[in-house]
Amino acid sequence: MAWDEWEQIKSEVTDRQSVAMRVNHVPMDPPPAGPGAVTGGLKSSKKAWVAAGEEVGSLRRSIGTALTRLENGQAGLGAATGCLSAAAQKEVYDSWKKYAEGVGERCGALQGILEQVGHDLLSTDDAVKGEMRKLNLKYADTGAVGGHAKGQ
Repeated sequence: MAWDEWEQIKSEVTDRQSVAMRVNHVPMDPPPAGPGAVTGGLKSSKKAWVAAGEEVGSLRRSIGTALTRLENGQAGLGAATGCLSAAAQKEVYDSWKKYAEGVGERCGALQGILEQVGHDLLSTDDAVKGEMRKLNLKYADTGAVGGHAKGQ
């Protein structure tokens, strides 16, 4: 593109009135007071939020079932002393049990947040993000075992 063409484009842009970004043709003017005033007319469904929370809750129940089966599989293992493979198996079991319990707790906390958002549809995005940040901090995953790959 020639320099003078670039200068012409720039001058045309500066001559125009500033154009505000519009998302999906929603006007930038503040909405009038009344129903939908806070959300700018955006509709949300309490039912959808509660359903999402219930689905996350079903994950928690599935994890509970898996933990019960895992525990039943441990029955009869006996003392882990004197047998290296039994001791290693017990260590793996304890680690996975702790991890799965943590995932179950995280699902329960997330379920609560989703259902609460459904009940309080006027919660701000910042409030929801804040709750999610707290959840992420509380249940932060541990780093991978074995160090980090170089160059990644």
